[in-house]
Amino acid sequence: MYLKSISLLNFKNCSEAELRFCQGVNCFTGKNGEGKTNLLDAIHYLSFCKSFFNPIDSQNILHQAPFFLIQGIFQQEEGFDEVYCGLKRNQKKTVKRNKIEYNRLADHIGHYPLVMISPSDSDLINEGSESRRKFIDSVIAQFDRIYLEDLINYNKILSQRNALLKKFAESGRFVKDSLEVWDIQLVEFAKRINEKRKRLVDDLNPLFRHYYKLISAGKEEVNLQYHSDLNFEDFDLVLKAAIVRDRALQYSTVGVHKDDLELTINGHSIKKFGSQGQQKSYLIALKLAQFDQIKKIKNVRPLLLLDDIHDKLDEPRVSQLMELVGGDHFGQVFITDTHPGRVASLFSRKGSIPFLEFSIEDGKVSDVKKEFSLS
Repeated sequence: MYLKSISLLNFKNCSEAELRFCQGVNCFTGKNGEGKTNLLDAIHYLSFCKSFFNPIDSQNILHQAPFFLIQGIFQQEEGFDEVYCGLKRNQKKTVKRNKIEYNRLADHIGHYPLVMISPSDSDLINEGSESRRKFIDSVIAQFDRIYLEDLINYNKILSQRNALLKKFAESGRFVKDSLEVWDIQLVEFAKRINEKRKRLVDDLNPLFRHYYKLISAGKEEVNLQYHSDLNFEDFDLVLKAAIVRDRALQYSTVGVHKDDLELTINGHSIKKFGSQGQQKSYLIALKLAQFDQIKKIKNVRPLLLLDDIHDKLDEPRVSQLMELVGGDHFGQVFITDTHPGRVASLFSRKGSIPFLEFSIEDGKVSDVKKEFSLS
């Protein structure tokens, strides 16, 4: 699978663009703020029906424009797929695959797997547990449709349970049987979610350690550990033990919506004890492990998007990363860089690699250097 082309209208700072890509490495170069990352985000929309950076769709429409539109053509083994994503102001977002509109956007997830590596990945280290849960969910959802359904249903039931707890507090009347109706369903979905999250972390750990060692050439021991209320006790017992606190706080205080992923280096928090270079290497290794896990299960190579790879990484680590992603193991790659020709020079040391460099200025593609087809 690879992305053959993309067309944009009124997306972020890009009024109009049409780009055709090679199957290897595609590099967007230009100064900061010119729109390189916006092109990566448009590709992300084609895969996930949403922005990687801004969850408010209307804010991704070009200023004063009435709509945005993104269209992409994917080459699959069985032929071409056309994906359309559009939004008019104050209207519902529309996503179509081969001209057929989705009733539920969740049904699109997983068709075109993608892994994004970005400076904003630092949120996984620096922000709260929600960021890390979203990471776990985004990995599993790309190869397990049932997991995504379970997650959607769990969150719906959780919302109903929280509303009931608030109603109890307002009325001053507690009806145990009413709460248990939601608890039975919550337990069912939570157990399946917990099992699949544990399995994912177990599968990611060896891949993650492998990539960290390759990128950093360091001797640090890195590890991922999954924390959940369900790891050591049945969830129905956990719920019952928490009911007094739940009633006092008027929301559900335990469950898989409180899970977390502990990120450590040499047995200590990467947030507190990792240098900037170690943290960046850690996050890249984690994302490459995600790539391998999706590839193994779906038997397809996800698109790999690398935004601002020189951020916080020294040249040796950047060179090592390019050595990795330029190999046969990875497929189509999209990279942004502020220095024209710099990424091309890194790949020129390898064998034959399809390579295109696009020069971006004020949201427009000003130049395409096809002569960078390396051999």
